[in-house]
Amino acid sequence: MIPLDMKIKALLALIVAILAYFASDFDTKDKPQTKETKKNEKYYQSIFCKKHGGQTEVVLDDNTRVDCLTANYAIEVDWAKKWAESIGQALYYGIKTNKRPAVALIVEQKDHKHKKRLQTVAKVHKIKLYFINK
Repeated sequence: MIPLDMKIKALLALIVAILAYFASDFDTKDKPQTKETKKNEKYYQSIFCKKHGGQTEVVLDDNTRVDCLTANYAIEVDWAKKWAESIGQALYYGIKTNKRPAVALIVEQKDHKHKKRLQTVAKVHKIKLYFINK
């Protein structure tokens, strides 16, 4: 006969194993996005482009993609820290599409220096700027 304390330990081990199984199988994909959920560039691109009546991810003849193409602008959407890269892409997409170049920079309050640098270059090269608050 098995002692009672061994039966209790075995039962507890079984309960812990079952709980661990269900806890590890918990699916978070269907959770609604919260402030804490990290959003990617495409999230901001999609909302921005829809708001401005543009088309997202337009593929050009060289297989590059314009983030947002509107009637007047070829817009590069990017993070503040990639401000310099966004200038080159916007200028290139503007040339390839015969549209005016634009940059939509995704910013936070701490990104002031990136914003200022972009504004300095954009003024000289006539690049339209948009700022998307993160």
